[in-house]
Amino acid sequence: MTTLKEVREKLAAKQTELHKVFEEAEVTTDSGQKSYDFNKVTCLGKDVKGSIAVAEKVKAMDDELNDLASQAEKLETAEKAASALADREKVRGRLPIPGAKDEQARSRVKSLGELVAAEKAYAEWVKHGTPNGINFSYEDLLPSDMLAKGAVFETLGSKALLETGAGFAPESIRLPGFVEGATRPLQLIDIIPMSTTGQAAIKYMEETTRAHAAAEKAEGAAYAESTFVFTEKTSPVVKITDSIPVTDEQLEDVPLMQGYINSRLTFGIRQRLDGQVLVGDGAGANLRGLKNVVGIQTQAKGADPVPDAFYKAMTKVRVTGRAIPTHHVMHPEDWQGVRLLRTVDGVYIWGSPSEAGPERLWGLPVVQQDADAKGTGYVGSFQPAWISLFERKGVDIQIGYVGTQFNEGKRTVRGDMRAAFVVFRPAAFCSVTGL
Repeated sequence: MTTLKEVREKLAAKQTELHKVFEEAEVTTDSGQKSYDFNKVTCLGKDVKGSIAVAEKVKAMDDELNDLASQAEKLETAEKAASALADREKVRGRLPIPGAKDEQARSRVKSLGELVAAEKAYAEWVKHGTPNGINFSYEDLLPSDMLAKGAVFETLGSKALLETGAGFAPESIRLPGFVEGATRPLQLIDIIPMSTTGQAAIKYMEETTRAHAAAEKAEGAAYAESTFVFTEKTSPVVKITDSIPVTDEQLEDVPLMQGYINSRLTFGIRQRLDGQVLVGDGAGANLRGLKNVVGIQTQAKGADPVPDAFYKAMTKVRVTGRAIPTHHVMHPEDWQGVRLLRTVDGVYIWGSPSEAGPERLWGLPVVQQDADAKGTGYVGSFQPAWISLFERKGVDIQIGYVGTQFNEGKRTVRGDMRAAFVVFRPAAFCSVTGL
């Protein structure tokens, strides 16, 4: 039976073999740029000669790396699933599990909009003319389950101020729905481990000094003495908010409320969180994202090809950070340069233009993101031991008056969540600059 550890060890060995091929093939052009001449490769043995034969072998090695990486991902996903199941079973008042046999357990998880629409208090509030404000809070639900509803889009509630004249006209006049405005999708949250917390800040102890002094001594000599020092670290829980004004008339349209809550507020909060975990500067109420964490390593590209720079960053994560790299993160335009790399013979290294090509580098998946500007990429070990996103509470929805809205016949619907982001071992991550 193959274990995750065995697959990772084999993956690392295959990465080293492929790296040696590129080292032998590397050449410098007259313009000072580096390229690859596969005619120079000898490490593959006497039977593999010539650029085409070497390129075919390289593709086979890369395919094997991708297969090993896929195996590692599946095994890792299975282990995470077991851990997630244990965490969910600890939660009081957990939601029904899909696929269960009994009727109650088979009931599907409702969206935020459906939960609000089904509230007896909400129906009574509408019936009595929507006096004052009304609050909704769902403490029983897992934060991640509620955040996931941000990816559900419904074509209702598209205006900043939802009023009849500027909202949905009758379908007899135009097609129902609307064309979604372009916006940055969620890109990083899926690879970051998530946990829950009941505290206002995440405090933990970091071993800041680990000096082993074990040594051989003669009989009767004094023992060697090691040094270990711990330091308390703190990461605050911050609040992320979003809101939208709505007229009294539109509040009475329950389907509109469902579409509005699902497709705008929740997604906006989650999109902000997705960007903050990478580029948040830690100033004021901002999270401190990976880019601005003190202690992450740096690898300058210099004159190296981009793949070489990322491999060197992987080595730093292994040797200095003592962690196993799991993902590359880079801007789509930087990945474009890698995807279009060719040999001196014009052969595309990452596959023919007629193929989609693997979004992998040295056997690790590449996560494309544009929350950060192009020119800087990241390599890291996105494991719970080294990095984690903590949620203090799920999305909380409230409806009430702001400013002069009482006289204007309007309400404001708002949503918020609280979270903390912690990089436990900064050296397990490395930024690659100058791409």
